[in-house]
Amino acid sequence: MKAVLAYSGGLDTTVCIFLLREKYGFDEVVTVTVDIGLPEKELRRAEERGKRYADKHYTVSARKEFVEAIFRMIKANADYEGYVLGTAMARPIIAEKVAEIAKKERADAIAHGCTGKGNDQLRFENVFRQHGFKVIAPVRELNLTREWEIEYAKQHGIEVPATKERPFSVDENLWSRSIEGGKLEDPSFVPPEEIYEWTRDPKLSPEEPEIIKIDFEKGVPIALNDEKLDGFNLISKLNEIGGKHGIGRTDMIEDRVLGLKARENYEHPAASILITAHRDLERLVLSRRELKFKRIVEEEWSELVYYGLTNEPLFEDLNAFIDKTQERVTGWVKLKLYKGLAMPIARHSEFALYSEELVSFDTKVLDQKLAEGFSTFHGLQGRIYQQLKRKL
Repeated sequence: MKAVLAYSGGLDTTVCIFLLREKYGFDEVVTVTVDIGLPEKELRRAEERGKRYADKHYTVSARKEFVEAIFRMIKANADYEGYVLGTAMARPIIAEKVAEIAKKERADAIAHGCTGKGNDQLRFENVFRQHGFKVIAPVRELNLTREWEIEYAKQHGIEVPATKERPFSVDENLWSRSIEGGKLEDPSFVPPEEIYEWTRDPKLSPEEPEIIKIDFEKGVPIALNDEKLDGFNLISKLNEIGGKHGIGRTDMIEDRVLGLKARENYEHPAASILITAHRDLERLVLSRRELKFKRIVEEEWSELVYYGLTNEPLFEDLNAFIDKTQERVTGWVKLKLYKGLAMPIARHSEFALYSEELVSFDTKVLDQKLAEGFSTFHGLQGRIYQQLKRKL
């Protein structure tokens, strides 16, 4: 029997290679690492471990697909309860690539290293089951703990980065980095600075602010400081610039799909900057009612992504609406980066609904006297109600 394993190179998935043979009786285990903008050292480590411990290993690139997904997240200002979506959007993309390899290898099952308490099991399995594969989840099915896994790895001579002193579970992609587990599971515990790798402590960031300019075309970022860049390089540069200024840290209590509340820590410098800039440009070009309704759409869109339901028909419908709104989201935004903050300070678009000529205190294009009639009727029912209240 042959199993294909979605492989990150971390503790859970590495232990799963051995468990698939030992506990499930698979003769062959094939590992698949999907590159969604992983750091080069992480990619090399996963590849080296996969080749060492599995019977066969694949490293597959999904950078193009993930960048396209990131552009969708920017257009939707993707945010779930304050969490800048990253991992959630990456999982279905990874799952599709793993399923492709499983078909190629004529695998009997697809396995993953997710626990039974998190969201990723749902995001992966929704895709695996769609392709008709049997799913095996050793960590969930054997009710394993990270402490047990660390001890198991030690006994079997498996080299993994997690230790009992630093049992953190880390997930990285081009858009975000998540850190959880260990003492971080205590909401009252103050995270040590060592858990952060992408962002500098804001108090240690540069004393001088940095001004940057981002150009958008139909809601998609196309240039940084007037230099046209492809999506991958633009996001990578902003991660570096934003991280230097301590931008993009989130420490939150998050409601998981299963109903559990969890403490999560994230880093997402480029995401914070780009979504802040994109929202600012939207305020310039979209009408108030468009903005109001789009906020409702964004919340539903983000929840579908968080739940791993990007194959839901509604997801396509919401994308159609969002794409329509983005037809005019073209222009540029300047931001000041300083001590953990990304602050819009200027913006421009040929599609702006803003009219300096109409709004200026120094012009007479719009006759102010015309507002008197509007003012007379404004709040009328409330005033009548207050008069009636006096009779009660």
